[in-house]
Amino acid sequence: MRRVVSLLLTGLVAGAVVLGTAAPAFAHNVLVDSDPKDGSRLDAGPAAITLTFDQPVQAGEKFNTITVTGPEGTRWEADGEPTVKNNSVVFPVRPLGPAAEYTVGYRVLSADGHPVTGSLKFTLAVAGNGTPAPATAANAEGSSSSGSGGVPIWVWIVGAAVLLAGGAFFALRGGTGDAKESSGR
Repeated sequence: MRRVVSLLLTGLVAGAVVLGTAAPAFAHNVLVDSDPKDGSRLDAGPAAITLTFDQPVQAGEKFNTITVTGPEGTRWEADGEPTVKNNSVVFPVRPLGPAAEYTVGYRVLSADGHPVTGSLKFTLAVAGNGTPAPATAANAEGSSSSGSGGVPIWVWIVGAAVLLAGGAFFALRGGTGDAKESSGR
């Protein structure tokens, strides 16, 4: 019985060590700063939106996208690729129009290959003279910039650890029953 408990504990400790050393893989980019700030009130619309993350962001065509949505679903993001420099991404924005609340939805690709999505809002207090993006271009961009779902990797790792521990427990438990039967004969 001691051997069974010892083997089971060894398996659980090994599983905990594997999970403990894999912790950095769980981390994904997190937005740490933005210009404009979430919830800010502006007198003039920004020429660009800057998002700063805690880890580097990959540069590349269509890797990083934003949508800037104004009143009545109007779209204000500009054409063109964003500029990526280490942890920051700068997106060009069309001159804004009506004084209203604007929502910025973003999707960036972490250096580790995971997409990161989120949103922030700001209010334009003084109307600008800009015009929104044409409806057809805005709809086409919106369909390609949707975020990705999926199950986080930690769920799979925990599930595998539970299955491994359960399998080891039953294998060891079943093995002791055979040993008792053969020694009793």
